Amino acid sequence: LALVQARQVAAALEIHSGGAWRGEIVTFTTSGDQLTTERLIDAGGKGLFTRELDAALDRGEVDVTVHSLKDVPSVLPDGQRFVAFPEREDPREGFLSPHAKSLADLKQGARVGTASLRREAQTLAQRPDVEIVTFRGNVATRMRKLEDGLADATYLAMAGLTRLGMAHLANPIPLDDMLPAAGQGIVGVVAREDLPEDAAAAFAKMNHAPTEAAAHIERAFLAALDGSCRTPIAAHTFDEGETWFMRGEVLSLD
Repeated sequence: LALVQARQVAAALEIHSGGAWRGEIVTFTTSGDQLTTERLIDAGGKGLFTRELDAALDRGEVDVTVHSLKDVPSVLPDGQRFVAFPEREDPREGFLSPHAKSLADLKQGARVGTASLRREAQTLAQRPDVEIVTFRGNVATRMRKLEDGLADATYLAMAGLTRLGMAHLANPIPLDDMLPAAGQGIVGVVAREDLPEDAAAAFAKMNHAPTEAAAHIERAFLAALDGSCRTPIAAHTFDEGETWFMRGEVLSLD
């Protein structure tokens, strides 16, 4: 998914710069990618998915980094800034199960796989009878775990599934039933403060203003509550004309 998102941004950069800038993809394996059996709260939080990229950006090994915004800590490192927020993809959660179409349809005492405190708390609020099992990994890994019977159901962001052409694997959960993580469905492009002006201008052309507004609103909500992977917080922002609305949720750990 990270590669798909990076390639989309690189292609847009070339188009919006009239070919003056071409993106070279540099791949990294983050700490979060390597730790697939622990919950994020136990492994170190959101920074696990950005730490190596932040360091490479600071060292000048790369000029920009591309992130799923929901994985980015609420405060960027010094000397870094967002330069683009492409249009938001589907922010909803996706429910995956070989046995049921929704959480409500699961059998009594079913096992639900997730490593997210937010998803765990939201699940238990609706179905206190189910058992939560730690479940992490990419789409293929999670599907294999379901097939192996390690859990009866799990969740994946619809945005990621859509970008991978795999949205058909999941049943989208209405926002009224489960609010997503702050920034879910949004890709954030981060650069150093000294990014050349012509490159910054090209990134600005791929920026989607309503998505940028939603990103800043939801991240401000997260920052105000000191949100991290240690806090079950959900948020979703939408606009109606010139008025913006945000629905937020803070849950207890149990």
